[in-house]
Amino acid sequence: MKIPQSATPDTILLRGQQIEVFSCEVPHAELLFYPENPRIYSIIRAEEDADPSQEDIFRVLSRSEHVREILVPSIRNNGGLIEPILVRGKVVLEGNSRLAAYRVLSQSDPDKWKYIRAKLLPEDVTDSQVFSLLGEYHMVGKKDWLPYEQAGYLYRRFKHHEISTDALATEVGLTKRKVEHLVSVYQYMIAHEERSSDKWSYYDELLKGRTFKEASQLYPKFYEIVTDKIKSGEISRAVDLRDELPKIVKAGGNTLKRFVNGKMNFDEASADARLRGAGNYHAKKLKEFRQWLADTTIEEEIRAMSANEQNVVKYELEKISSRTGQLAVKITKTQKR
Repeated sequence: MKIPQSATPDTILLRGQQIEVFSCEVPHAELLFYPENPRIYSIIRAEEDADPSQEDIFRVLSRSEHVREILVPSIRNNGGLIEPILVRGKVVLEGNSRLAAYRVLSQSDPDKWKYIRAKLLPEDVTDSQVFSLLGEYHMVGKKDWLPYEQAGYLYRRFKHHEISTDALATEVGLTKRKVEHLVSVYQYMIAHEERSSDKWSYYDELLKGRTFKEASQLYPKFYEIVTDKIKSGEISRAVDLRDELPKIVKAGGNTLKRFVNGKMNFDEASADARLRGAGNYHAKKLKEFRQWLADTTIEEEIRAMSANEQNVVKYELEKISSRTGQLAVKITKTQKR
């Protein structure tokens, strides 16, 4: 886009470098939405290798609550934008919703809303610089991109632009481990034809759990089975997957086997795991003690003790027997209330 003569020189700071920009007003009709914008991808649910058309983007953004209920009234009341959009060439890198709001307003009064406030970047600003700038805005600064949207942007940068995770981490100010996790979760969702941002937290929890990796070694289809249960709605809340699935895995044995084989649904397996003491500190300690007592070598060791030592062990066992009986009675009474 040609820089108007009335434009005012300005700068923005990126990676410690001052980049020259020009502040001005430009005809919004000449501008283009940015198809790589994560918000656009998450709303429109574009196919992996297909960009939505400009008409598709405007249609969806213009109907969004944020544009209709917040931006349009705000821009109308203020007589324009408080925060200008950011443009490279003709593409609006930052402010796509604001552009949509202007076009909604111009439908009723095209002359009044013909020009929009903008900061024009030099056209030689690289994709890497653009990505860093948007990452600074949305991943480090105000952080208004949802994790699903952040992950989608990182994934497309990683796959389509062939940028390494090391470089991505530097660009957006995240750790390499965090970048790799976000990319892997998004890639998993694509592979399983899951494009709902509402389901991000399910797969985020599923792929971060070490106990789940151990379960998948025992049952190679573990992840696929859990994914099917997420998609079917059997696992209806991400918090249940986070809190209850580890209990099922830790319970192991028949609980995990029957869950994986489909003989128990998620709720049944979760209840069975709790009965078996998964996640229950007291039940775990008692189970460990019972297993220790069941060890046949203990009897041999007791026989080898002196009479005095055997009497001490007998005394302790009698006390334990008395106390466990008392606790069992109290639990029974509590359950009858």
